[in-house]
Amino acid sequence: MASRTRRGAGPLPRLCLLLLLVLATGLPRGGALGLKLPFSPGDVLPILPRQVAWPVMNTLHSAVDLLPSFVAAVAPAAPSPAVWNGSCFAVNEAALELTPGDRNGTEIGGAVLRLKTASAQSWTCMDLYVFATPYRITWDYYFAAREHTLEITSWEEEAELEYVKQHGVSVFLMPSGMLGTLLSLIDVLPLFSNTGWGQNSNLAFLEKHMGATFEKRSQPWFANIMKEDIQSGDFLALSKIRGRWGGFETLEKWVTGAFAGHTAVCLKDENGDVWVAESGFENEKGEEIIAIVPWDEWWEMALKDGSNPQIALLPLHPDIRSRFNESAAWDFARSMVGKPYGYHNMIFSWIDTIGDNYPPPLDANLVMAVMSMWTRLQPLYAANMWNEALNKRLGTEVCKLVCIVASFDG
Repeated sequence: MASRTRRGAGPLPRLCLLLLLVLATGLPRGGALGLKLPFSPGDVLPILPRQVAWPVMNTLHSAVDLLPSFVAAVAPAAPSPAVWNGSCFAVNEAALELTPGDRNGTEIGGAVLRLKTASAQSWTCMDLYVFATPYRITWDYYFAAREHTLEITSWEEEAELEYVKQHGVSVFLMPSGMLGTLLSLIDVLPLFSNTGWGQNSNLAFLEKHMGATFEKRSQPWFANIMKEDIQSGDFLALSKIRGRWGGFETLEKWVTGAFAGHTAVCLKDENGDVWVAESGFENEKGEEIIAIVPWDEWWEMALKDGSNPQIALLPLHPDIRSRFNESAAWDFARSMVGKPYGYHNMIFSWIDTIGDNYPPPLDANLVMAVMSMWTRLQPLYAANMWNEALNKRLGTEVCKLVCIVASFDG
């Protein structure tokens, strides 16, 4: 007798599951009918046929869903537990209890964070959390409605304990849960791919989150620019849309609202030669500095750039050109040559208020958590990006992030 191979569930069970999904989508989540769903639509999508599941998941999740949402600061001396609504559990509360300890002969101690979850939206959902101070980042997920504990065996140093006493441990909710976060990660990783796939991902991200559109030019894609037509003060706007810097610039555009990731200025000397003044030029030592580069050299580097930069040459308006002080521009540019790239001003062109200039779901708490995490993952990068800037504004020199936070508290 010939054996029969099982190829998976037939169309009828899948049809029933899809029908349940549609019904679940239309029912209130713990609403007036008093019904608790056995599952939420997002929970069952992975077991549906790929042709059905992936289009739905791609509409529910995006790169923005990777960003944690600040929900509470849990401090040990708080008069009552911190309370918030989660994505899975509607009722959550947390309290922080300091614990004694002895680390390296000091009684610095640690803490236990007790988090109670209740009123799940479905039987299969879960909440994913990130817990942060300027000194540490950790995470946990909760599937059951009960009391959970997160143990901090010891504070990094006395300063962390003092920070927690004053400000508490910041709690961030991953609003899309475990599955949504993984799907969002799949959505954001292509932004940094130096391929056509990465380029299309960056363009789609900018269109979705900023309303920006790019019109594909007819070939040839390289324009011949006559140097004779370029004048001092003409502006170069660059937009990289693939590779490591393309992904970074895409996220930079989103948070700042800019439509270019890099800019430069053209200058013409008394001999009629065109130069490009820009920051971020890499010298022989690998340092990123401010430089004045001959046009031919700059243009050759732009054509060889694997990140496929889109370059716009924007001449000055005639009225502005008539008032442009060319000699003063040259004097200023020459005075800046060799100085380091302006990291100390970079993020402050965007973060120019305490908390009013962040696109949702970003906020000051999340930015601090990201700074803390990145300081541990990429200390040299962090030193450039914000330590230098914050030191400049505090009047200090070599203060690290934790020292800077302590200065603000003081």
